[in-house]
Order: sequence, then structure tokens, then C-alpha cells
Amino acid sequence: MAIVPIILAGGAGTRLWPLSRQLYPKQFLSFIGERTMLQDTARRLEKLETASPLLVCNDEHRFLAAEQLRQVGIEGALVLLEPVARNTAPAIALAALHAIGNGADPLLLVLASDHFIADADIFAEAVIQAVDLAEAGKFVTFGITPTRPETGYGYIRRGPRHGAGFVVDGFEEKPDSDIASAYVSSGAYYWNSGMFLCKASRYLDELERHEPAIVAACRDAMASPRKDGQFLRIDEAAFVACPSKSVDYAVMEKTADAVVVPLRTGWSDIGSWSALREAEGTDEQGNAFRGDIVAVSARGTLARSESRLVALLGVDDLVVVETKDAVLIAHKSRVQDVREIVEELKETGRQEHLTHRDVYRPWGHYDSVDCGDRHQVKRLTVKPGAKLSVQMHRHRAEHWVVVRGTARVRKGDATVVLTENQSIYIPVGEIHALENPGETPLEVIEVQSGSYLGEDDIVRFEDRYGRS
Repeated sequence: MAIVPIILAGGAGTRLWPLSRQLYPKQFLSFIGERTMLQDTARRLEKLETASPLLVCNDEHRFLAAEQLRQVGIEGALVLLEPVARNTAPAIALAALHAIGNGADPLLLVLASDHFIADADIFAEAVIQAVDLAEAGKFVTFGITPTRPETGYGYIRRGPRHGAGFVVDGFEEKPDSDIASAYVSSGAYYWNSGMFLCKASRYLDELERHEPAIVAACRDAMASPRKDGQFLRIDEAAFVACPSKSVDYAVMEKTADAVVVPLRTGWSDIGSWSALREAEGTDEQGNAFRGDIVAVSARGTLARSESRLVALLGVDDLVVVETKDAVLIAHKSRVQDVREIVEELKETGRQEHLTHRDVYRPWGHYDSVDCGDRHQVKRLTVKPGAKLSVQMHRHRAEHWVVVRGTARVRKGDATVVLTENQSIYIPVGEIHALENPGETPLEVIEVQSGSYLGEDDIVRFEDRYGRS
């Protein structure tokens, strides 16, 4: 029976601010190694014989997700777009409905896009062991053998052996430290990884039994899906009406057919800075450093630098994370509360919870270098062969200076080609477009000036990415 991987990429990762942000959440970041967490999840599937993965993500992340899959050689994977977030149970229901749409009934391998798994071979072996159970109608969840009394994870209580796994005797919420210690000592509990394998039809049947409103809303949303390149769009109004509930609460904790297969390898959901420190390992002083870090007499500290030198002197048990526009300094005992900083940023009308200084677009990215009342400076990087939309601005003019590569510029009815050290002026209201006709990245310094500099001052006439 075919296995269809379902990769859920809708998380926010607020506890990993300032790296993880609303428009660039943790699944699209690299924390351990060079690849992003989404890319690691997708590449992990190479150890298995599966169909092409189906990615479920938020509409505003669609180009980022597609580009990251393309970078690791996964071309044209279908990306199912959620117009709003409704948690994991509806997301999986949408994927299941799509999977059975052509009369098939494959096994769904449901994976989070933001998990660290140390050994891909052991992961693949566990999935293979689970196939017979899933084909027999079981809901197979993968339990992580605990290595410490972790209070940040849910637990699965193991019952009698059943095939390659064990009957699930119960799911336990995140415990306090004493209860967690008892769980680990007993040897009868696993960490709940949130990954599972089951038939598509079984998932829909069981979900309809316990949460019929979710299935009804998802059926309505998938009644007339619209294909947009590699993106699959659903009915927004129908999905907005869908209840929001996790798959654990909606199905896994209610079904009588849950089975747990042990997954005996290093694992983490990288849900906080302390979890990242545990996953990537520490030096003899208990430190975990990444980037340009100089430390003297520092212990038990995680420090990450994205753009400049970070110097530590005589500090213990801290988390220090530097980006181009924000620095987090927290005691490691408070890392679960980083989301309070994010809420404070929202309430005070700031933007640092939304996006980084580097903003990614389907044509490339830009870095907001400087900004004032009536000016803004950006460094644009345009991918080879990419083109910004044909557009105009009502409130701002733009000056473009090419610093690397070749630019093809439309200005009104004229088209000009610019090379390094050449520039052009785009007046307010002028229809224009910027394109990279070359084979290397194009870098342009853009100076905006005018009475309003917001990103919503764009009138698009043509756009190869479907945004006009």
C-alpha cells in the first residue's frame, strides 16, 4: 500500500523569537546543520519508498515553502494552502480528502516540519515496522524513548504488546518534574512525538465519529479546490467555519485503535531555546554557541549570532540570541516564556514579531538597511531568471543602483539594461519592473523616497507569481 507523507508546516514557533517570526517561522530556519527544519524533514523521507510529499502550510508562506523544497531537489511537490490556521486535525483532514480524491486509500505518514531526528535510518525502520499495523486499521503513533524527565512534552503510557508496537494505554499531558521522573523511571512511558501513520479513510471515519463538524467543514472547503501551479487552494469561507482542534484531542486520545511504535533515537520538537541546546549538544562548560561568539568565563549558556560579534563575560545560564534588528537576553529558566515578549511586541504595535529585516519573496529577498520618515533603503537580491511584478507606486519614487549582476528594467514604455555601477530613477506613478536576465544573482540598492513607504503601496499589473 502506498505511503503519502503529509508534512505539516503551519506552526508559529513564538518561543524561538527573535529567529522565528510570524512571516518566517521556525520550520523554515536552520538550527542544527545547514538545512532548514522543513528541508531536513523532506530529505528524511529518502530513506523510505513513498509517494511525493503533500505539504500543508499557510498561504502567506507558500513561496518560501516551495522554494525550500526546490533547493533540496524536491520539484513540484503539491502544497495545500490553508487560508487560516485551524490546528492539526483539520489540516490532516484536508490532506486525507485530497489523498482519497482519485479513489485510492493510501497510508498517511503525518510529520511535523519542525522536528529534529538524530538518525534517519532508525526513523525509517520504525515507519516500516508500523506499516502492517496501519494497514490493519490502527492509528500508529511513534513514541520517543525518554532520556530525561522532560516537563515540556506530553507522554504516552504503554499497554500490552501488539505486533511491532504496544497498545496505547493513555495519553498524559505535560507533567511536573516529579511526575515526569516517575514516568521515566517506570520504563512504561514514551514522549509523544506527534507523528503518526494511518489509512486516509480510517482517519476521516474516526474524525467524523468524534468531530463531525470538522469533517463537514473540510469537505465543503475541498469541494472545488483550485490548482495554482504547485499550490492547491481551497474555499476560504468554508474553512474559516471549521472548528480548531489538534489531532491529539480530536482523534488520538479518543480512538480505541491507537498503537505506539518506539522510536529509539535522539528527537526534539525544538520548542524552546533550551530544547535546542539539548539537541545540538554542549561543550565542557555546558555552552552551545553558533555564529561569531567570544566567551570568557561563561557557563551553561546558549548564544547565537546572526550578523555581528557577541561577547560574553562571566555569565551563567543565559540565552543570548542576536539578529540584525533584535537581541534576546533571557535566563534559561524563562525560555518557555519568550512568547510573552512576542505578545508585548504585538500589543505595542511594533513589527519585530512579524518579520526579519531580511524579507523573502518568490523572486528573491530584500534587506531593509535604513528607514526614516520619508526615505527607506533596501538591498534587493533577485534570483537568476526572476522578475518582480509590473507595478507602480502612488506615493513613492525609487532610485535603483546595480551593485552586482545585470538588470533588465522596464520604465514606462521603455526597457533598458543596466550593469554594475549604473542606476535609474523611477518617478511616482511610473509603471515599472525589475528583472534578472542573467545566470548569477542580481543585487540592487533601492532608495525609496516619498510621503508613504508601506509595502501596500503597490499596484500590480502583471505578476508571474499570481499576486496581481
